[in-house]
Amino acid sequence: MKIGILSRSPHSYSTQRLVEAGKQRGHEILVLDHLQCVLVIEKGRPHIYYKGEEVTGLNGVIPRIGASVTFYGAAVIRQLEMMKIFSAVESQSLVRSRDKLRCLQLLAKAGINIPKSAFASTPKHVDNVIDVVGGTPVVIKLLEGTQGIGVILAETRNSAKSVIEAFLDVEVNILVQEFIKESGGEDIRAFVVDGQVVGAMKRKGAEGDFRSNLHRGGTATLVKLTAEEKALAIKSAKRLGLGIAGVDMLQSKKGLLVNEVNSSPGLEGIEKATGVDIAGKIIEYVERNEFNE
Repeated sequence: MKIGILSRSPHSYSTQRLVEAGKQRGHEILVLDHLQCVLVIEKGRPHIYYKGEEVTGLNGVIPRIGASVTFYGAAVIRQLEMMKIFSAVESQSLVRSRDKLRCLQLLAKAGINIPKSAFASTPKHVDNVIDVVGGTPVVIKLLEGTQGIGVILAETRNSAKSVIEAFLDVEVNILVQEFIKESGGEDIRAFVVDGQVVGAMKRKGAEGDFRSNLHRGGTATLVKLTAEEKALAIKSAKRLGLGIAGVDMLQSKKGLLVNEVNSSPGLEGIEKATGVDIAGKIIEYVERNEFNE
C-alpha cells in the first residue's frame, strides 16, 4: 500500500513512528504537508498537487492536522475523500471534534456525562454564565485549542469576569466550565482506534498546574481501564465519528465525565506509558479499510 501522512511536522515523534510502523509492514509512506497541497476541483476528476507534482496512487491517509489549520486540513481530507481515498480521520469528524462547543453538545445529546458548561456571546451575561456552572473557580477554554493552550483557571469571580469579558469584547468564542476539583489535576486518556481502546494512561499535571497535558509538563503512567471507562471512551469516539481519538475522562463526585475528545492525539506519551505499538494499530486500521487495490 501507499499511505500518506498529512503532517506539518515530519520530524515529530508521532509522524516518525507512523512512518516507521508503516515501513515495517512493507508499505510505501509519503509525508505530505497539507498546507503545501493545491486542491483542483473539477467535474469528475478531483485531484491534488503537492509541490508541483500530482498526488497519485494513495491507498489511504492518516491526518495529523493541527488546530490552527483545521479549515485547510479538513478541505484536503475532503478532497481525498472525493478521490475515493480512505482517511483514518474523516473530514466532518475532524471539524466536529475541533469545535469544543459542538463536541460537547453531541456528547451530551448522546447521554454522555460532561463537565457542566456554558456559552454566551455577550459580556452582559457573564454573571449568569458563572452562576449556571456552579460559581468560581471556573475553567475558561477557547473553542478551538489543543495541548492545554487557551485553557485558564479563574479562581475568583472578579478574575473570571475579567477574563470572560476580555475575550468576548474582542469576539473570541470561549466555553466556561465547572472546575472538577476532586480530579486533583489528573485525568485518564483512552486511545481509541477503529472502535477499540488500544491503550490508556493516567496523566497528572505539573506541580501547580491544573492541566494534565503532557505538552505542559505533565506526567503519564500506565492505567488499566474499567469496563465502564472503556465503554465510555468507545461511545464518545463513535458519537463523533472518529476512527482515531484520544478520549480524556475525569473522575468526579458525579461519576465519570468526558472532558475532551482529541482527533489528533499524540503518540509519544501513550506509547511510552503503555509500551503498546499504537502507531502499528493505526497502520493496521488503514490496511483494513483500503479503498484502492
